[in-house]
Amino acid sequence: LSLNETCLAGRDSGTLRKQAPLWLKLEAIVFLGSNTPNSIITFWISVCRMTRVVFLHPDLGIGGAERLVVDAAVALKSRGCSVQIWTAHYDPTHCFSETQDPNLHVKCVGDWLPTSVFGYLHALCAYLRMVYVALYLVFLSGVEYDVIFCDQVSVCIPVLRLSRHRKKVLFYCHFPDQLLTQRKSFLKKLYRTPIDWLEERTTGMADMILVNSQFTAGIFRETFHSLSSVQADVLYPSLNTCTFDQPSTEAQSLEGLLPEGTSCLFLSLNRYERKKNLGLALEALAALRSSLPQGQRAGIHLVVAGGYDDRVPENVQHYTELKELAAQLHLEDCVTFLRSPSDSQKVALLRGSAAVLYTPSREHFGIVPVEAMYCCCPVIAVNSGGPLESVADGETGFLCEPTAEAFSKAMEKLIREPQLRRDMGQAGRKRVQDRFSLQAFSDQLYGYIMRLSQ
Repeated sequence: LSLNETCLAGRDSGTLRKQAPLWLKLEAIVFLGSNTPNSIITFWISVCRMTRVVFLHPDLGIGGAERLVVDAAVALKSRGCSVQIWTAHYDPTHCFSETQDPNLHVKCVGDWLPTSVFGYLHALCAYLRMVYVALYLVFLSGVEYDVIFCDQVSVCIPVLRLSRHRKKVLFYCHFPDQLLTQRKSFLKKLYRTPIDWLEERTTGMADMILVNSQFTAGIFRETFHSLSSVQADVLYPSLNTCTFDQPSTEAQSLEGLLPEGTSCLFLSLNRYERKKNLGLALEALAALRSSLPQGQRAGIHLVVAGGYDDRVPENVQHYTELKELAAQLHLEDCVTFLRSPSDSQKVALLRGSAAVLYTPSREHFGIVPVEAMYCCCPVIAVNSGGPLESVADGETGFLCEPTAEAFSKAMEKLIREPQLRRDMGQAGRKRVQDRFSLQAFSDQLYGYIMRLSQ
């Protein structure tokens, strides 16, 4: 039985040989050697039509959620899946480099819709934009797909159910959206009530729900009472190490960024958002400097780097607030603020830092500590949320109370004990390789996709 006779779904044998990944070729050899002609035909029919996966994401910028979506898309593509990413906003000058690969198809629709109304109603606008993307995908695009992977905004799931041939939907919950906003006024509570109800109802319509940590799994059950019996599996975000394994270019990447004489660098790497508690890093630096003798303060520097989008009012406002706080603490000469660093800058900073200061409390997972550990950089993080699962306290870094005093003590310990810093760095890299590799993430995600597409 020839390959040409069994390759049915409009693809010739040459195409299959070129596009099939090595694992699939090996599996095919084993299968062909041990099965009957009829089962071989069935096998090749399933192989020739790749599993088609469409990702739906609200804003394909630079952040932890976007990093996960891009890594998931790249991982599935490497496993032989056909992959597209659909989004309501995509800026080629403000994105992860993988999305610029012409083989990873990114489709942006609905960017003309508002992201807010006079600075308000952000959640409602995000819902409307994603509903529009889903409607366009289902009724206007002509795109065929087997599985939809959506995250952050679940309200598009009922729209996806309108597809003529019901397809499976996988929803990845980074964190319940209703817990990411405050309700200080009666009007805000009134506004959020139907949105929160929609979030819970529509999340439950997914065929499969994944979360990013055991911490988020617990919060999911506590928040969505009607879904307490729903199984939410944990799929830890991975680290795509390609970016971090590039040849060292620290000097070139950091040229002009740090003042002369910098001998001990600390790094805060987070979006410019108030919930990230970036002010704690500044306060910790001030506490550290006040605890050291005058002669030991020279050369200690902090870089506050992170995603920044001038379309987002909070980014603009919080950047200004942090600059003002640095001035109040008399840290102008000791702090550098960096907005939307390039990949090479980020890697150079991680490689060259004494520690990363990870300041958010109850962070659902947080990929930054994983990135830092892979770069042999110890992590000083708040002792709640995702870092409890990613950082080994006393081995790969320190888990501290969210106070300037606690953070500064950990910083001082690493300054005074360079060997401890090196040991923690090596232990951190090994921990990432053992627990958060792209291969483990890819295997687990591919298994979920195959289960849904059967």
